[in-house]
Order: sequence, then C-alpha cells, then structure tokens
Amino acid sequence: GLRTGVKVAVVDQTGKLLDTGVIYPHEPRRDWDGSLHALAKMCEKHKVSLIAIGNGTASRETDKLAADLIKLRPELHMTKIVVSEAGASVYSASELAAKEFPDLDVSLRGAVSIARRLQDPLAELVKIDPKSIGVGQYQHDVNQTRLARALDSVVEDCVNAVGVDVNMASAALLTRISGLNPTLAANIVAHRDANGPFPSRNALLDVPRLGPKTFEQAAGFLRITNGRNPLVASAVHPEAYPLVERILADIRKDAREVMGDSRTISQLKPERYTDERFGLPTVQDILKELDKPGRDPRPEFKTASFKDGVEELKDLEVGMILEGVVTNVTNFGAFVDIGVHQDGLVHVSALADRFVKDPHSVVKAGQVVKVKVIEVDLPRKRIALTMRMGDQPQGGSKPAGDRRDAPRSNARPTASKPSREPAMAGSLASAFAKALKK
Repeated sequence: GLRTGVKVAVVDQTGKLLDTGVIYPHEPRRDWDGSLHALAKMCEKHKVSLIAIGNGTASRETDKLAADLIKLRPELHMTKIVVSEAGASVYSASELAAKEFPDLDVSLRGAVSIARRLQDPLAELVKIDPKSIGVGQYQHDVNQTRLARALDSVVEDCVNAVGVDVNMASAALLTRISGLNPTLAANIVAHRDANGPFPSRNALLDVPRLGPKTFEQAAGFLRITNGRNPLVASAVHPEAYPLVERILADIRKDAREVMGDSRTISQLKPERYTDERFGLPTVQDILKELDKPGRDPRPEFKTASFKDGVEELKDLEVGMILEGVVTNVTNFGAFVDIGVHQDGLVHVSALADRFVKDPHSVVKAGQVVKVKVIEVDLPRKRIALTMRMGDQPQGGSKPAGDRRDAPRSNARPTASKPSREPAMAGSLASAFAKALKK
C-alpha cells in the first residue's frame, strides 16, 4: 500500500501468526529509514529467512525496500520473493478469516494469507472461492455448484496423491482429509499452536476427540517432515510399519538408506513379504512409496526477475524483452505479469513459432516466461506481448497512447461482449477482435 501503509505479518514454519505491523516507506510519509529499522527489528526477533511480497499496489517499491533490508542485515541470510495476491482481499474479509483471526485487522489478514500461500499454496488457496482467484476463462458464467464440486474433486486428488503436512496444513485443508471434520481439524491446529509441531503420527492421538478409529482413517494422508521416524514423511500407514521393519531386517538396512534407493528396491520380490494381513497389491504399493517417499508433483520453485526501472506502464518501451509470470490462460492467449501492476496479453498466435490450437498446451498459470513488448496503450492500460522473439512491433508509426481506432472493450473480453467489430489496427487490437468473434 501507499497512503494506507505496507501491512506486515510474520508467521513461523507452521504458518502460525507471530507478529504484525504497518510501515509507511512510500508516499506521502516516505519513512524509508524508519520502515527499515522496524522490519530489521522484527526479522531479528523472529529469525525471518524469507520475505513474501504481494504483487499488488506498491509491490515494486516494497520489493526495493526488501532489497535494502537484505543488504542492511546480511547475517540473517534472507531471501525475497514476489507472489500473487489474487483473492487475498476476498479471504481477509471472509467468515473463515474472521474465525481464524477475530481480533486482527482485515488488511493484516491479507498479509498473513500472502505469507502462507508461499509456504503451502494448496492449504491457503482452498480457503478462497475459486472465482475470486481469477484463474480460468468465464468462471463466473458456469454453474457455481458444479464449479465448487470440481474444486473439491481436485483437492481430494491432491490430498490422496501427495498427502498433507500436518504441521503446516490449515484447518480448511485438514477438513478435506478422510475421517476429519471441521471440529477435529480445528482441534489439530489448536493443539499444534499450543504445543508446537507434531513429532510423530502417534502424537495426533493426544488431540482432543481424535480417537483410534479416526486416526486409522486419516493417518495415511498426513505427513510429518523431519520426524523421528523417516516413514512419517511417506504415505506408508502406521499399520504397515511392521511390514517395512520386516523388509528392512531381511535386507539388513536402515529405513533412511532404503528410502529413495531405486536400485535396492527394484531387486526386492514383493511375493516374499506377503502374508494373511498384507496382500501382494499392498506390498507393491509400499515398495513404490519407499522408492519415491513423500513425492511432490510440483517442479522446482522458480520466480520471475522483474527488470529494474520498469515499475509502471509508462516505463515500458516497445521492443523490451522481459521476464514475467503467467497469471491466466484463456482460449485466446495468456496473460503475463511483468511487474507493472497490469498484466500483458500474449495472443495465442504469438505463443510459439508453430500453430497453437490450445494455449494450455504451451503455457500454464505460474510459469515463468520470457516475453517481448510489441505494443503499449497507455490510456486504456493495455500491453501486447509475444513469446516469439523474432516478432516486430505492429500498429504502424502511431505512438503508444494514440490508439483512436483501438477497441472500446475492457482489457479482458468476456462471452457477454457485443459482437460488433469496430475498425481496429495493431496486434493488440487484432487479438481482441479475434476474441470477440468467439
């Protein structure tokens, strides 16, 4: 924020809120040194190692502040990353946020959301109505009940395939796990906040109202990283620990040695370890999990490096090559955040040097891409980009901002726009003309 200040929230490794504050480094107060001092004090007190900056108002200016903070206190070894704050304001004013932080100011709740979504995106984004995140074309026009059901299905698939870190998961995410309801999920989070991270899965039995039957249903989906037993970070259910111990005793190796050792596991014969309790499919599944324990389908985390000096629309120049993050993929192209508070459009015809039928086959939300600026319309706040570095600027010799023949529609066309086709020129105008025809 500018006039209202930059909202600051500090969370620990489990997502628990530790501290909050508001600083005023920008206009009109310009208390840069005071803000640096306040941040340095908070970072030192709570041993902060990572700074998440929302990509909204004053994000680039705050990014500079964070850079100065890192230079000021190099001994803290801090890293800064700009993250999407889509839906953060919706969450901060929601009933769920009010229950989580009843005594916290609405704007500070948004800062907590930005911090947590960098730690564990799934755990935080499930709290937000899908249409408020802004990913997907025409999400407002589809049946909202079916949309919610589809989201539930996706989350369930993620939970089953990857599991949930019980020491970081929110109550909203824990509720999705087999055997857990909202009350039990809230009890787990309350117990974690009061007693610290769970050291083992068995420690979950100390949570109020979580009995043996519920534990049996939920334990296989809950993960604990860096636990006493390495198996707690895998999908191996506690009931199967005796089987794993029998396998380890047979090959005379420790669990930490075997987990991830594909060569050793490939030489084991599953039939040798079956009995009345564990059938062949169960043994095969356990060996697969030991081969790739706690697998995470997400690739290595990457973030775009926005160009210094390019902070607003007026800083853009035709021909610039920039790095950006894909924020949305539609049928007619992709929107890319290049750090100027306004996403640019890469039309489907400019996504690759070949014919692209479906933009989703080339790019996806969150992907870091390199783009070239081919047109800037300042009055209408529109940016035309291309991912084909050989493309030349279009639209004749008209300077940016003098597009009298540009379309009068908003930057993001929707299905409800009128079908009239005004006279248009330039690549950006052509993109919107094609979108309107659909």
